Amino acid sequence: MNPLIDALRSGNATVVDVRTPGEYAGGHVAGSINIPLNELPQRMDELKGKKNIVLCCASGARSNSATTLLQRQGIECSNGGAWTDVNYYCNN
Repeated sequence: MNPLIDALRSGNATVVDVRTPGEYAGGHVAGSINIPLNELPQRMDELKGKKNIVLCCASGARSNSATTLLQRQGIECSNGGAWTDVNYYCNN
């Protein structure tokens, strides 16, 4: 199996949505944390110590940038891509 999908399905992932608050308000993964990409550099401390961090956004582009940023700071994380895909795996 895929470790990322396994973490999402088991509920053991910390889902971080890097879209804007307005986009997030329009729909998001239940229990996810909204940290817009432009705020991420100042808010990285909120993620230190979290396990199985999965980043998502609208299409996967911003979450890819966020993944690179966090990994360069030594924070283990994965790009989950579109929030709708992450939501699917959390619920199916």
